[in-house]
Amino acid sequence: MDFCCHGIYIENAYFSAVGNDRYDHIDEHELLEKFYATRDNSWLGILLQRYTLLLLGVCMKYLKNEEEARDAVQQIFLKAITELGKYRVEYIKSWLYMVARNHCLMKLRGRHTTVPVEDRTQLQAPETDLSALTDKENSLVLLEEALKELNPEQKTCVTLFYLQKKSYQQIVSITGYTLLQVKSYIQNGKRNLKILVEKKMNRH
Repeated sequence: MDFCCHGIYIENAYFSAVGNDRYDHIDEHELLEKFYATRDNSWLGILLQRYTLLLLGVCMKYLKNEEEARDAVQQIFLKAITELGKYRVEYIKSWLYMVARNHCLMKLRGRHTTVPVEDRTQLQAPETDLSALTDKENSLVLLEEALKELNPEQKTCVTLFYLQKKSYQQIVSITGYTLLQVKSYIQNGKRNLKILVEKKMNRH
């Protein structure tokens, strides 16, 4: 399976607070409860952003196309914003995983692509057994952990390019790095992510 680290960032009010380190100590359950208690979409934005890599991994697994995967994640985020405002979800990670998988399977059916046998039943019923998702999510969780271990320059450029969808020139303006440096940090950062993830997987 090819390694991939691609992200998506929705430029709207829901994500105005995303990327603020002061919220790192708040876990996902607490963020979800804050959203339900206040209906403040900024809490939801912080929460959803944490699952960017997970959702991109799921979408790339099924769609096999970067641009389609990026578009799919944006649609999944918008669907999540709408649906989470209507009813409570207890297990946000497994819920988002199933929303992403079902979205991709519907797209595959829409373009007459063969859907794997093991995934066909997932269009009828959401998966509620959290343990069944563990192995599939494990490598994506490791990817999120590995991102934190990159050196500051690579982490910054990879985050801006893949997670916040900034262009090379925008990253140059934001960081002060040269264009050559930005491209190098992104390329090396992606390669190092692959190495880190493989090491983590071997330890598991």
